[in-house]
Amino acid sequence: MILRKYLKTTALILAATAFLTCELAARPAQGQAAQGGQTTYTLPEYNALQAAQAEKDPQARIKDLDAFVSTYPNSTLMQYIYQMYYQTYYQLKNYQQALNYTQKLVDLADKADLALRVQAIQAYVQLFPLANPKPDNDALTKERDMANTGIKLYPDLKKDPNAKVTDDQIKQGVAFLQAAVATADFQLKDYPDAIEAFKTLLAANPNDAIAEYRLGLSYLGTAPPQMLDGFWALARSIDLKITDAPRVKDYLRSRILAYEQPGCDNQVDAQLDELLQLAANSPTRPATYTIPSHDDLAKISQASTILTMISDLGGGGDKAKMTWLALCGAQFPEVGGKIIEVRKSDNFVDFMVYTGATQQDMEAATTPNMDVKVWTAAPPAAPAAGGAPAAAQITPQPDVLRLEKDDGILFSGTVVGYDPSPFMLHWDQVKVDPSQIPEKGGAKRPLHKPAAKE
Repeated sequence: MILRKYLKTTALILAATAFLTCELAARPAQGQAAQGGQTTYTLPEYNALQAAQAEKDPQARIKDLDAFVSTYPNSTLMQYIYQMYYQTYYQLKNYQQALNYTQKLVDLADKADLALRVQAIQAYVQLFPLANPKPDNDALTKERDMANTGIKLYPDLKKDPNAKVTDDQIKQGVAFLQAAVATADFQLKDYPDAIEAFKTLLAANPNDAIAEYRLGLSYLGTAPPQMLDGFWALARSIDLKITDAPRVKDYLRSRILAYEQPGCDNQVDAQLDELLQLAANSPTRPATYTIPSHDDLAKISQASTILTMISDLGGGGDKAKMTWLALCGAQFPEVGGKIIEVRKSDNFVDFMVYTGATQQDMEAATTPNMDVKVWTAAPPAAPAAGGAPAAAQITPQPDVLRLEKDDGILFSGTVVGYDPSPFMLHWDQVKVDPSQIPEKGGAKRPLHKPAAKE
């Protein structure tokens, strides 16, 4: 996905001039061949070069170039011959041969004009995915080395009288080759180097959505993964309107979900929305921003009881967020409390219950802190709120209708939501202890302190 976006769409003047338009740069002039003692090639060599250049048929031009190499194997004009070779093979869609001749030109080193070598490197990088649809590691390493060579050569173009390039062209060319280096590093799974390469690209262009996307994947690919930085970079790429943004968003959500494993899956949606808002305003993740891991949430869950959960959630702030991430959807056994109010509906009843640390505390309570939903008839087929399992897994308890205000209640259930103010903890999948349901006309059941969480 978005693997070679740079190499297909980046518009570069030098690369386009080098081989897409089949124009030849820095040709030797005919007059140079007549300057006895000052030229390094002969008039026949020059004429053979001009004849090849004038040939319009690509196949015939290849024959002319082959004849030149056979006749003048050590010619100083070979740089122009190699350039025509790779341009012509590109026309013929023989991309591997075109790639080979860009390499031959670059291998001439100082025997070739600097501008021609840089153009050949640009051409190599653009031809690479065409010649190597499934590159192996050796090919990728070679491409990366070629691009790095071009990055080092680019600044010298300003000193080359044959180049005539602007600072903006140099900037574009370097960015193009940096993208090739970063992409090769990523495909080689050299994630630390890929991270540095993509960060270099983003320093020059902070709004590069593709670089942000690949940076995020690189962070996630390190060992161990740098999850938070990876999440942030992927969020930035979405904010920057990357292609296939909905798919990238789904992928980011899945990775956060796997990393965190919160009590209720839908909690990730709020976190993702918050992350996207924050990342839109900052290229780098602030040190204060974090997402808890599954281990972090497991520690909170293991240390929590009904009473500590109510205290943490009621206190608000970051602690409430962390506690709810850990405990949404958690099941608790033997939760005891006092019924403050009974609200009956067609197929369920809401017991408004207060639970506290002591029996005296519960006896004195007049305001509920829990909404305990008990099904008295078969519930609808749709899942209950908060991610509870399907209704078919719930066994109705019509006998609970005998429970009344001020009765004690003992139940097991799943926490599915809460209201911060006034505080109310919501329960579903509730099973009331049958022994605590009074017989018709029977005595009220005593209050019970809540037990620990399962």
